[in-house]
Amino acid sequence: MTKQTRAERRRERARMELAGKGWTAIVVGVLLLVVLPAFMRGPIIGTLGPALRPAGWTALAIGAALLGLHYLVARKKVVPQAIERAEPSAAAVKAAPSAAVRREPVLDSNLSQPTPSPSVPTPAQQQQWSPAVLAAIEWRRFEALCEALYAQAGFTTRSQSHGADGGIDIWLHSKHSDVPRIVQCKHWRSKPVGVKEMREFLGVMASHQLKTGTYVTSSTFSADAAAFAKANGIHAQDGAALLKLIGQRTPEQQAALLAVAYEGEYWRPTCASCGTKMVEKNSSKNEGSFWGCANYPKCRGRTIPKSKASATV
Repeated sequence: MTKQTRAERRRERARMELAGKGWTAIVVGVLLLVVLPAFMRGPIIGTLGPALRPAGWTALAIGAALLGLHYLVARKKVVPQAIERAEPSAAAVKAAPSAAVRREPVLDSNLSQPTPSPSVPTPAQQQQWSPAVLAAIEWRRFEALCEALYAQAGFTTRSQSHGADGGIDIWLHSKHSDVPRIVQCKHWRSKPVGVKEMREFLGVMASHQLKTGTYVTSSTFSADAAAFAKANGIHAQDGAALLKLIGQRTPEQQAALLAVAYEGEYWRPTCASCGTKMVEKNSSKNEGSFWGCANYPKCRGRTIPKSKASATV
């Protein structure tokens, strides 16, 4: 609160004196009209009672006028203070612009999915299934698409959005078999899946004592990888085979799968460690920009170069 100035203190004292004089005149008027006549007795002294009445009424009138004036002065003092509290002056706003900014309403937003920056154009959504759809979506949407496709085929699916998966992206369970099936998804644009990735997947199958498994990629398989898969019970499904399988679904099912692929910020990579959307960052040590976790440094999931944004982490 600001300190009162001398002028304000003088006005306050004058206002209080005004009220005191008003109440004093009221008391004098009551004395002249009521109290004194009650004590006056006798023929001579009793004649003074009527003579005091005009003075009493005058005192009451003066007292009422003074109290009324006091009320008006007090009201004039309160109203400007109320306006000052409700609306800060232009000088105050100019002196503290940050306070004015804080009064602006803040719209809610999804913190886990940052708004795309102008340097990150959003890929156009296709109305029909084509290789462009697989190229536009990020790795997590590709896994969700594959899971939805198997669910349409009647499988009960189980997956996880982030964290260590032990080389298994999707577990498939069928009511016709007690033995589960496992699926590994690799979202690559052009790089073919090689024998190295196939051997790693075969090791995962062996650790779970499974004789068959499915390996799905949005790109292709090398000739050696395709031969290795065929010889070891691995069903290799490339991007062309995946699109062909989607094309065999009903129009309604295809539309549902397209909605899964384009859900949310389908183009922005997901952090494999914590499951949040990554943000575009620049670094002088790297060529161009890269994707990094929005929760860094709390989450230290690895970064993804923009040129390899579609690679499965």
